[in-house]
Amino acid sequence: MRFDIISIFPEMFESPFAASIIRRAVDSGAVAIHTHNLRDWTEDRHHITDDYPYGGGPGMVMKVEPLARAVEALREKNPGAPVALLTPQGTPFNQTMARALAANPGLILVCGRYEGVDERVRAHYCDLEISIGDYVLTGGELPAMVVVDALTRLVPGVLGTPESADDESHSTGLLEYPHYTRPAEFKGLRVPDILLSGDHAKIEDWRRAQAIIRTARRRPDLISRAGLTDAERLMAEKIIRGEEP
Repeated sequence: MRFDIISIFPEMFESPFAASIIRRAVDSGAVAIHTHNLRDWTEDRHHITDDYPYGGGPGMVMKVEPLARAVEALREKNPGAPVALLTPQGTPFNQTMARALAANPGLILVCGRYEGVDERVRAHYCDLEISIGDYVLTGGELPAMVVVDALTRLVPGVLGTPESADDESHSTGLLEYPHYTRPAEFKGLRVPDILLSGDHAKIEDWRRAQAIIRTARRRPDLISRAGLTDAERLMAEKIIRGEEP
């Protein structure tokens, strides 16, 4: 999968993409990440990428011309890749969106700044808008890193164990069950006996139940979309009401 990122601060991406899973994914050729300086598509000698808003008001607005040129150029290099604008006004990013985007051969990410981008960019040069939360950051660079990280993990061959991405929080509609490792006891705190039993069927049942319990307590808003059985739904509803499962 190929990522193309348009930013006026491309240097921000150097360190985050130089370590861990993303670095290994790049080194293996599973993904390619290209960062681009928006100023390269300006035509004035000062490389201006923003201007005052028509109608007045605070702040600056990113200009349409360099962004349009950048998107047009990168669409040729990354054919079939949707263009996503990172903005607080966008569709909330979640695991379902990540899986849908990861099915594409690539993705072009536009990092907004200041008061935002000229509306003509949003309306005519972007295929979708993405928000990583109901808050405002200084720019789209950090959200772009989040999107690249989430999608990279879904590219075949990136994770050592392919099943890892299928059993995580939000992948099944539920939060993930609790994890334990050695030692079996630490300062009187024991690992649940079921996990030491070797009975894999019972372990899977326990993990499923724990995932439902954790989701009902922490994110009850997810329960209605989690695809539970009738018995599981009744258990979740009891927990949401504050009763013991």
